Amino acid sequence: MNLQQRIEELKREDIAAEMNDKGYACIPKVLTSEECDALKQQYVNEALYRKTIQMERYRFGLGEYKYYNYPLPALVQQLREGIYPLIAPIANNWMRALNTDKQFPGSLNELTAVCHQHNQTRPTPLILKYGKGGYNTLHQDLYGDIFFPMQLVVFLNEPDTDYKGGEFVLIEQRPRAQSKAIVLKQGKGDILLFTTNYRPVKGSKGYYRVNMKHGVSELLSGERHTLGIIFHDAA
Repeated sequence: MNLQQRIEELKREDIAAEMNDKGYACIPKVLTSEECDALKQQYVNEALYRKTIQMERYRFGLGEYKYYNYPLPALVQQLREGIYPLIAPIANNWMRALNTDKQFPGSLNELTAVCHQHNQTRPTPLILKYGKGGYNTLHQDLYGDIFFPMQLVVFLNEPDTDYKGGEFVLIEQRPRAQSKAIVLKQGKGDILLFTTNYRPVKGSKGYYRVNMKHGVSELLSGERHTLGIIFHDAA
């Protein structure tokens, strides 16, 4: 089964239920081990990337990541194009729940066109690499006035085999309440969909807005790679 078929067989209702309930959704084994390895092997091919960031230089953490150039590698493009239509309806429901007039188009091409109209023309998919001691501080990937409220990460290594530590961390910040930490450890080839900035949560007087940030805890040993897919382009 090829990647497009795997995407088409994803259970939209289950993904929507998880995103609405928790602000994230875990989808196991979307990429094969061979596809994960191919992405890691391409890490040294500088022609694929537009920019390399040393995280400690900007106090983002300890590690390195690279933004892909357009045209994106076929697998990265397939993931970006294929997942977006599954989650755009969820995002639009979120905006309606929060009584905002913001709505997102049904296809990635249309979203990209909107970004480019607002001078957001740089691709945002990226691949990240951490070694022992590496980590990523809590942040949000916005990149401009136009941003889609969900993104995804694909785990390219097997935890507890290739590395230890390095858990994915989400922080949920509810109004007038202490922050909640969510710690996740996904397997090789798994996708984690999660909230980019904010999501609706139902309270006693209707829906209210909850902010979320994400990061990575410190690696204790080994090497960890992930593929990040952000759907909006950067200014």
